[in-house]
Amino acid sequence: MSEREKELKIHFSPGHVELVQEDVYTPYRRVLVTGATGLLGRVVYKEFQNNDWDALGSGYNRARPRFLRCNLLDEDAVREVIHDFQPHVIVHCAAERRPDVVEHHTEAALNLNVHACATLAKEAAGIFLLYISTDYVFDGRNPPYGENDAPNPLNMYGKSKLEGEREILRQCPGAAVLRVPILYGEVEKVEESAVTVLWDRVQEGAESCTIDHCQQRFPTYTKDVARVCRNMAERALQDPSIRGIFHYSGKEQMTKYEMACAIADAFNLPSSHLIPLTEQPAGAGAQRPQNAQLECSRLELLGLSVDPTPFKTAIRDSLWPFLHDKRWRQTVFH
Repeated sequence: MSEREKELKIHFSPGHVELVQEDVYTPYRRVLVTGATGLLGRVVYKEFQNNDWDALGSGYNRARPRFLRCNLLDEDAVREVIHDFQPHVIVHCAAERRPDVVEHHTEAALNLNVHACATLAKEAAGIFLLYISTDYVFDGRNPPYGENDAPNPLNMYGKSKLEGEREILRQCPGAAVLRVPILYGEVEKVEESAVTVLWDRVQEGAESCTIDHCQQRFPTYTKDVARVCRNMAERALQDPSIRGIFHYSGKEQMTKYEMACAIADAFNLPSSHLIPLTEQPAGAGAQRPQNAQLECSRLELLGLSVDPTPFKTAIRDSLWPFLHDKRWRQTVFH
């Protein structure tokens, strides 16, 4: 899985300096991860990097110094990155994934969620392109949804991601789309995920607060998604039939109220102050599907899926740095 190269190194010892030639192993498989500064992209980048891949991560506002700064709307910049790095695989994680933001800043969101897809796909000839999409392409009225079921998004976010899928598959027929539901994992701040943001409400304790108990969700751990991405990429390099649409999802069905209660239980915190909200308030933002459960048999039949990490285990791993008595550790891990 690697190429052997020679590298000169200087060895120092008391009273002696020696120039020696050592073997260096360089992974021959190269992957470009867009959105590598984001919730999922960071974990996808690490998953490949830690498993014998030469990984290049790109971002924009938060890219430097760790990642390459690249404007995905700039065709020349995208072409240059791909030409210089020559990836075997591109995992396209970059997106505006906040439905309410997409509703209010539609043009900017369409540029990233649709036009950037077209730009990448045009330059991806001979490269396995994996596009991360969403369960919000479905209306949630008749779950579960298989890969071949007709999409019918309810909000502009779902519509933009569906258009992104179509651009990817139109411009690059050998590409794959991986639809996933609500994501959570290691975060730089709890507001980064619609799951971990519940942490502040759980910790409030003294004050009652209402939390949605209507919409059925399937919270999915970013580390599990990253493993699926690598499985798909490694198989696709050997098998060109890995193309088209795939689904991956956690299997624990919960409302946000139930997630908050599970978070409280995972940390032995009280949950009596959490109040289930069983009706959507007026003006609650972008419309969400009631239950967009994904049916994931295609990945499973191909042996490319992974068993989802139990929610309480994964949420503890994600949120323990944000315990009141451990906030100092955030500077170490984030």
